[in-house]
Amino acid sequence: MPRRVLTGRVTSDKMDKTVTVLVARRVMHPLYKKFIRQSKKYAAHDEANTCQVGDLVRIEECPPISKRKAWLVVERNGQPLSAPAASPAAAS
Repeated sequence: MPRRVLTGRVTSDKMDKTVTVLVARRVMHPLYKKFIRQSKKYAAHDEANTCQVGDLVRIEECPPISKRKAWLVVERNGQPLSAPAASPAAAS
């Protein structure tokens, strides 16, 4: 099953290795058939603490990292983030 990928804006970067991302969506109201805006905040893992407030990021679903963090930042302002390098001990 493919992992879900969402795009949103960073609203908080005060935590260590974690950013809060606001994802806005347009959905049609089931009765009135009018498009309404809905938004939700997600806690996403930012290993290198590179994201800042206002950045446009792409987050991808991943296995839970903590109680409320199950998303990983994969792209920042259109530039892919470098994957963490594997440690030499793990390669042996």
